[in-house]
Amino acid sequence: MLRFPNPLRAVLFDWDGTLLDSYHADRATYRRMFHAVGVRWDAAQLDENYSPDWYRVYRAVGIPRHRWKEADRLWAQFYRKQKPALLPGARRVLRQLARRYTLALVSSGSRARVVRQLREFRLSGLFAACVCGEDVTRRKPHPAALRKALRKLRLPPDACVFVGDAAEDVEMARRTGVFAIAVLGPFPTHRRLRAARPDRLLDSVMDLPRLLSSE
Repeated sequence: MLRFPNPLRAVLFDWDGTLLDSYHADRATYRRMFHAVGVRWDAAQLDENYSPDWYRVYRAVGIPRHRWKEADRLWAQFYRKQKPALLPGARRVLRQLARRYTLALVSSGSRARVVRQLREFRLSGLFAACVCGEDVTRRKPHPAALRKALRKLRLPPDACVFVGDAAEDVEMARRTGVFAIAVLGPFPTHRRLRAARPDRLLDSVMDLPRLLSSE
């Protein structure tokens, strides 16, 4: 059985849905993009198939593979009009944890978008490493991104925890040998997240400092 790291040296985070309240921004962007490529908008279908791997969403709603690059371009264009906020307590949690642990970010999002948001929220200096979608060839739940972050930190898996809000985050952590902490965030991932059986499940990212100090 995977045990809680002792001593714990680093906390690695997912971005969207874990620290950033981007569900409504994503949903609005998908709606505009689907319309632009001629796909019938179905909110329930999007929620049922939502994944950090957006190509899973494209397949589910019927966007042909030859139009994926166009869909990516339109998604990025429409998303720039969105202004998602940090989840309640996220900034305080990060600052509190940064006093004790090394922090890193592992996101499926594009580097340009994630780095821009980190800069806008004045969080860039808190993360010792940031691995984004373009930095690896395989998406979550493949462990490539998390392994790359660990190499950047020069830390072994058993000295770290990973915090995410999707089943793919839990599987990625498990396949890397990292303790998996799941957070129930704003995205429609709760059912699959519970089914993934993370090592710890939290109602809010605000519960994280208390969990880490109690283990």
